[in-house]
Amino acid sequence: MKTRKTFSKLAIEHPDELLFGRAPHPVRTRQGLIIGGGTVYPELNFTLPPVAIEAATMPAIRREYRAIIRSAAERAAALAAPGLVVEFETLPPMVEHPEWGIELTGILLEELEKLRQSQGLISALRITPNDTREMERPPRMRQGPWLEGMLQVFEGTARLGAELLSIESVGGKELHDEALTNCDLPGVIFAQAVLGVRDMDFLWTGLKDIADRHGVICAGDTACGFANTAMVLADRGMIPRVFAAVVRSISAVRSLAAYECGAVGPGKDCGYENVFLKAITGCPMSMEGKTAACAHLSAVGNIAAAACDLWSNESVQDIKLLSGMAPVCFMEQLIYDCRLMNTAAADGPAAARQLRDWLVKSDASLDPQAFILAPENVLAIARAIVVAPGRYRAARAAAEQTISLLEEARRAGAVHVSPREQPWLERMRDALAEMPEREDDFIAQMLPLVDAQRCRLEEYGL
Repeated sequence: MKTRKTFSKLAIEHPDELLFGRAPHPVRTRQGLIIGGGTVYPELNFTLPPVAIEAATMPAIRREYRAIIRSAAERAAALAAPGLVVEFETLPPMVEHPEWGIELTGILLEELEKLRQSQGLISALRITPNDTREMERPPRMRQGPWLEGMLQVFEGTARLGAELLSIESVGGKELHDEALTNCDLPGVIFAQAVLGVRDMDFLWTGLKDIADRHGVICAGDTACGFANTAMVLADRGMIPRVFAAVVRSISAVRSLAAYECGAVGPGKDCGYENVFLKAITGCPMSMEGKTAACAHLSAVGNIAAAACDLWSNESVQDIKLLSGMAPVCFMEQLIYDCRLMNTAAADGPAAARQLRDWLVKSDASLDPQAFILAPENVLAIARAIVVAPGRYRAARAAAEQTISLLEEARRAGAVHVSPREQPWLERMRDALAEMPEREDDFIAQMLPLVDAQRCRLEEYGL
């Protein structure tokens, strides 16, 4: 494997510098979008309504994708958006049949180019193929037709001009789901910071090679299947919110691996851990919050925008609403959200920080998951990650720092932690204290607990 990049200090050291629209290392696209260079751009994500995706339905699906992108991009031009990022998250059959995903990418690029030529709308396309490796149980992470199909989509779409490569990778998820439902903190750390990071190293080394061959950008991964699953479970009262907050901090260690392998952002929208990654790497990040309620509910609707460089709706089905088709409606909402942030930034750093602080304060005290996303807490957790020796120790350090911040804030009345959840802070601290200091000892402790019917350890180099 190529030498990994290491991050031993923060790229953003002061809370005042962790701000929407600005990143120490902006990303410039072919058409001139400077992401992280001072302007927050909308990132639209859309999907089909329930439909069978098969050869017989592909003509209608092609027409639908063409209509979606044309109408949404026309709305962006009509509202004078300074630029647009579109994310194409494939659906599993489009990776199972790579030619379908590649063909639909070409349709999106063709329509965006028409709008550039006719109305001057500059744009970039993010491609996010499904990680279909989990379709086989236990998953084969480093070989097999599911991996090959996924890589074919990356290769083919990058060749066409999809400029930002992203994925919601699933390495370690086959064990993480059970760890979540059992509130098993060592199990979470093993799945993310032992298995997950090893899979990220493998996967993102390959994606960096594809990006370099075609002159495109490795944008970033997301722990959606890990930390967002925890967030949804917590929202439904199935696990403690404080546990979900700790899982989110740990997920930053896993998602950071993409940047260690060469990703440069903008990080993918559904990674709420992206704010930690921005502090560590200085790379720009896409975020989602209140405008993503079409896809999932959350307790972090405003605070998620505090340091975004792209502002996304997550994903919305192409269904008819009173005003028009849903992707067009969400395109408009994103543009107005971005206008507000960009207007504040145009009035100077003090005005931008004031809006950011309002976004933070409106959420931070009401939920532990929001509290840890406040800039000063982000920097404390991010600093704990970068000074720790190795990923396992970094995950432990992130968890320990998160628990300490929540304990202190609860005592001070700065964050609401329900009485029934308060004992979980001590339980998690006790669980961390019982974990070995050395990763090798931790792995030796965990391996006998792994069900070989669910996880192929050899696919992680173990």
